[in-house]
Amino acid sequence: MTVVDRFLQYVKFDTQSDELTNLTPSTPGQMVFAQHLQKELTDLGLSDISLDENGYLMAVLPSNSQKKAPRVGFIAHLDTAPDMSGHNVTPRIIQNYDGGDITLNAEKKIILSPEQFPELKDYVGKAIIVTDGNTLLGADDKAGVAEIISAVDYLIQHPEIEHGDVCIAFNPDEEIGQGAHKFDIKRFGADWAYTMDGGAIGELEYENFNAAVAKVTFKGRNVHPGYAKHKMINSIRIANQFAIMLPRWETPEHTEGYEGFYHLIGFEGNVEETVLTYIIRDHDRDRFERRKKELEHITRKIDAEFPGCIDINIKDQYYNMKEKIEPVMYVVDYVKEAMKNVGIVPKVQPIRGGTDGAQLSFKGLPCPNIFAGGLNFHGRYEFVPIMAMEKASDLIVEICRLVALNEK
Repeated sequence: MTVVDRFLQYVKFDTQSDELTNLTPSTPGQMVFAQHLQKELTDLGLSDISLDENGYLMAVLPSNSQKKAPRVGFIAHLDTAPDMSGHNVTPRIIQNYDGGDITLNAEKKIILSPEQFPELKDYVGKAIIVTDGNTLLGADDKAGVAEIISAVDYLIQHPEIEHGDVCIAFNPDEEIGQGAHKFDIKRFGADWAYTMDGGAIGELEYENFNAAVAKVTFKGRNVHPGYAKHKMINSIRIANQFAIMLPRWETPEHTEGYEGFYHLIGFEGNVEETVLTYIIRDHDRDRFERRKKELEHITRKIDAEFPGCIDINIKDQYYNMKEKIEPVMYVVDYVKEAMKNVGIVPKVQPIRGGTDGAQLSFKGLPCPNIFAGGLNFHGRYEFVPIMAMEKASDLIVEICRLVALNEK
């Protein structure tokens, strides 16, 4: 079975996660998918296969090396984003893409166009997999799942390629930030690992945002508007005043690269009570801490004007894995060398987001992120070039070979 065959099969599983269920996995479809993969790994003949009650599937391809090699791991997540339906995904392969518009859904006039998505131009003449316009595709991260299993299958079929123990894991609920929460690193058993969860071919990432979420609650007082003078306190208006006190240009739509931001992701309320929800992001830890202090400073200013009406709660979510990876940079060097060996130009860049690898790195498992090949995640315009998935699978095989040489 090819990596494409696997991918087309895997996207049929509806595995959207849901942060409201307070369960792990958060949706039953993820466990159904995990059970399917468990059988596939069993049929391939892997060892130490386990699927726990939380939907964490782990297995080992035993070493065929004559010497003791490090145990390297590869991880992908089972779930797809809650942002758009993953039910009845109907993928379509576009052979020899001509560089023009792709009609995803003629009836609904949904077009995947290089005018809006110029990265399509990078794949002229290549085969790409697209949606039917009604769902996301699921390359995030079923491409990663397919690539890992295909690489392991290849190593099994080619025993002449020397490798150490290869640990693989598939976890639930990455898309709602909970993928690493119940990940048993000891049971996994790798010395270090890689998440196959990046975007375009060549991406290699070991820096990510420091992240926090802030909920700001405003209490008001409702009085009939005809008799409200000096009595009404409109929580909506005060919330709006708070929002415009933050730096105007430090938002996602005005930042890139290493630039951080404040992002208002929720605004709900009425005169009596309004709640603003922000996510706070910055690669630099000091700037990250200053951003949180800025929110607290504005809170104090509002409280001085409207005593007792405002409350803020800030909770850290994850931190920049860079500080955990830099002491063991050989785990990145292996990937760079492997990429060059299989004809990939490394594109080392910071993640403007987070991965399970960030949390796992802070739990003691260094875990950079490698491309899985997909683009335009979380929506109907998602697509994945077939050659990117094939190259990702080749890359995993080459990393395993290099690690067995243990020359770092």
